[in-house]
Amino acid sequence: MAEIEYTLEQKRDLKTSIPGPKSVELAERRSNAVASGVASSVPVYADKLDGGVILDADGNQLIDLGSGIAVTSVGASAPKVVEKVKEAVEKFTHTCFMVTPYEGYVAVGEKIAELTPGSFDKRAALFNSGSEAVENAVKIARTYTKRSAVVVFDHAYHGRTNLTLAMTSKVMPYKQGFGPFASDVYRVPMSYPFRDADGMTGQEAAERALLLIEKQVGAENVAAVVIEPIQGEGGFIVPAEGFLPTLTKWCQDNGAVFVADEVQAGIARTGTWFSSEWEGIEPDLVTFAKGIAGGMPLSGVVGRAEIMNSVHGGGLGGTYGGNPVACAAALGAIETIEEWGLNERALEIEKIIKEELGDLAESSPIVGELRGRGAMMALEFVEPGSKKPNADAAKQIAAKCMEQGVVILTCGTFGNNVRLLPPLVIDFDLLRDGLRVFVKAIEEAGA
Repeated sequence: MAEIEYTLEQKRDLKTSIPGPKSVELAERRSNAVASGVASSVPVYADKLDGGVILDADGNQLIDLGSGIAVTSVGASAPKVVEKVKEAVEKFTHTCFMVTPYEGYVAVGEKIAELTPGSFDKRAALFNSGSEAVENAVKIARTYTKRSAVVVFDHAYHGRTNLTLAMTSKVMPYKQGFGPFASDVYRVPMSYPFRDADGMTGQEAAERALLLIEKQVGAENVAAVVIEPIQGEGGFIVPAEGFLPTLTKWCQDNGAVFVADEVQAGIARTGTWFSSEWEGIEPDLVTFAKGIAGGMPLSGVVGRAEIMNSVHGGGLGGTYGGNPVACAAALGAIETIEEWGLNERALEIEKIIKEELGDLAESSPIVGELRGRGAMMALEFVEPGSKKPNADAAKQIAAKCMEQGVVILTCGTFGNNVRLLPPLVIDFDLLRDGLRVFVKAIEEAGA
């Protein structure tokens, strides 16, 4: 296993208050140039990122526990990614694969088919964003089944396009004011062990959802069941064991396409290439994005050849889909994951997080649960003595961490979760420093 290379010293170092004067100046310029609907959770402006460090415009070094929402898993300036991007840019930046194809697109398709669960024959199609990938997966499923209904789950997040907004559960800030949304999308209950009835098994939770599908949608009408194997924006919800296998079997028995939305949980984030692997399921289609290309915009759908090939020629694509520079970055990111053993590091990160935070659910009155897998972990905050969501605590803790130079992100349907998504290349001492700042903020908020 190759040693991880860093170009910035991996330590937290604050030279100004947060935000510093240069970031404040940039914020003023931003207010006159950027639409207010585009919000940022962090008040500093980045100058350079490396490993687990964000160097801001004022020279502050902050600890990155967000990875640009699980995108920069290999780091935001991984040497192999940078090298391959430079090589690609010098050759050409664009041809449009639908006009003049190139090897990089083909190579990514080959590699992603190799990495996704299932030994069956596969095909892939590449796009730009997670939303595009999910929307195209639905198009493919509808074409293959000649059905229209799409089943999704409570707490789901699938994107910001019109169709994926219909599939997304949370109203604010994603859906408010943007309707009407696409039709023939149906929502059923998710397995949420922390909030389900005590003792409910994964199979029982699945049967609860499937009963609603059969009675309110009709099995014969379902084109696709689309689910995040570990939900992201909804709160890093890990379904109870047996939930996903029961859903996949129902899809097989009823001719529906099972789509695993691995946009956030895939590409080594949970300690396996895809989070579907944790329960041994083999999705018909997998969507991917975020961590695939080291920060360059790339996404895709990969799955069973007979399903992927059911779409007529010209039915899939897009001007920028599978851009050659992004494809080069993806090949560099995949090499980096393999050479630096980042699946294994994701599991080490989980171990460290549990060591630093593991007893908080018992010791802190405002912590309900620590959950997740690999480098995709979250704490759910509650009102003392109950399971009532405590969004104020999550917001307060995130702000306190930011003051101390630690970037963390909130999430959850109720806004009461703090999610930890460090780069898989983060220095472990740096990670522990950030987590200890986090713990202190929790202790102060729960005092």
